[in-house]
Amino acid sequence: MIFFKLLKESFNFAFEALRQNKLRTTLSLLGITIGIMTIIGVFSAVDTLRNNLQSSVDKLGSNTIYIQKWPWVGGPDFPWWKYMNRPNPTIKDYEKLTDRLGSAEGISYEIGMGNRTIKYKNNSIEGVQMAAASHDYYKVWKFDFEAGRYFTESESKGGSPITILGYTVAQGLFPNEDPIGKVISVLGRKVTIIGVFKEEGEDMLGISADKTVLLPLNFARGVIDVQDDRYGPQITIKGKENVSVAELESELKGTMRSIHRLSPQEDDDFSLNKTTILTAQLDQLFGIVNFAGAFIGGFSILVGGFGIANIMFVSVKERTNIIGIQKSLGAKNYFILLQFLIESVLLCLMGGIVGLAIVYLLAYVSKAAFDLKIVVDLGKVILTVILSTAIGLISGFIPAFMASRLDPVEAIRSK
Repeated sequence: MIFFKLLKESFNFAFEALRQNKLRTTLSLLGITIGIMTIIGVFSAVDTLRNNLQSSVDKLGSNTIYIQKWPWVGGPDFPWWKYMNRPNPTIKDYEKLTDRLGSAEGISYEIGMGNRTIKYKNNSIEGVQMAAASHDYYKVWKFDFEAGRYFTESESKGGSPITILGYTVAQGLFPNEDPIGKVISVLGRKVTIIGVFKEEGEDMLGISADKTVLLPLNFARGVIDVQDDRYGPQITIKGKENVSVAELESELKGTMRSIHRLSPQEDDDFSLNKTTILTAQLDQLFGIVNFAGAFIGGFSILVGGFGIANIMFVSVKERTNIIGIQKSLGAKNYFILLQFLIESVLLCLMGGIVGLAIVYLLAYVSKAAFDLKIVVDLGKVILTVILSTAIGLISGFIPAFMASRLDPVEAIRSK
């Protein structure tokens, strides 16, 4: 009980000292406020960007592997010549994989033809992504329908002249009417619209079905060479729920090497791309950004800490005679030490709270004005409170210790 009473009295002394020196207190807060705001601001911006990118990557599927000519890696040392002469995934590869793979939920052969213009009467829409895929496309990609339906298996196998439009394409071509059943010209052929994808919105990787026109692969085969390098052919394989991506990759690698008849000494002539490659690159990138943000914010806090220490030395100098009176009336050294430590910690905590308040205010404004949700991690907030307390203790310890060791007689005479 005595300890808590002394703690309360020390807190009152510290708070009164801060209240009586409002301008000095405000100026002392700036360094800590800027430092905390910088750290939390950078971490929040990075977390927001990371979450948006990660949600885009998640659309690719955590249990999905893409067989492509080029790997999802880059950098200054990227050996592009090694992959230049690789063959594109072929229809033959797709058919053999369909027969042999036992761990796949769905296998789809896909191509893309970007930046096309689609017209219907007087309406047109530019930048359309033309795509063609085999029937299992609906198994390897997640999508919903605004209207209509997907291809039937017989329509896919028979290459029926039908198509599914993205939401933006449908709205652009048919702003005031139902597109289902309408006929448009695609690749020089007439096709009937049987479905419209539900609106998704474009993510940070540009992955969206909103501006897509999807055709059955066998229909596209009758019009263009679907194995041509211009169309970026790929085979997309989604594993069964009880099969890990590592197991799927292992089986897929062995099967592809068997299909291509590669000897044990030969390198793979295909790439097995998966989302973990992108996630690893994101981890590396954001690790560097986080370190840079923490370094800048930490330096700001360090400067703020020196400012707090300087103010505390001034405060000890101003209150030397009061310290002498307190000690002459029986105040213990730890009571004097506690007063100044609490004052220093209060300064830093107030600075930290102000910095957090500014970050939350900016997050609210960005959400209200730009519909951009800023992620403020609770763990980072707790870390900030701990960091502010630690800075306060470190900055105030030496001045507080010096105050607690003052001789009462000399302290009283200092006035």
